[in-house]
Amino acid sequence: MTIATFGEKKEGVDYTNRYGVYAVIPDKTKENIILVQAPNGAWFLPGGEIEEGENHLAALQRELLEELGFTATIGHYYGQADEYFYSSHRDTHFYNPAYIYEVSQFEQSQAPLEDFNQLAWFPIDEAIAALKRGSHKWGIEMWKKQQVH
Repeated sequence: MTIATFGEKKEGVDYTNRYGVYAVIPDKTKENIILVQAPNGAWFLPGGEIEEGENHLAALQRELLEELGFTATIGHYYGQADEYFYSSHRDTHFYNPAYIYEVSQFEQSQAPLEDFNQLAWFPIDEAIAALKRGSHKWGIEMWKKQQVH
């Protein structure tokens, strides 16, 4: 299984582990992907932190309901993309393994539970350019490779 690494692990720095699960969600035409914009303006794939006692799929289902109001069928697992980064917002260095999945089907089943994010559909390459995290860009690249076959 693929593991990619982004950012730089710096010597002598204490990292806080933040395990996350994220989804590449294409529209029906597979020409656009939905992204979530956090209040700080940064764009991310939908998803987030895996809470204690959750497996990947339970965490992703919960996050998609919270952020998008979507119930979804989780499809292909693309792999793990590790990212080292500093959050100025939280004044913390994070080690963020991101587990990336495809959503093969979804429906809007309710309003998002989190009302502080902006949601937008982007053409594939614009989505990659807009994303803040290398691990999220990698996830869409992995999805794109699957579409050729």
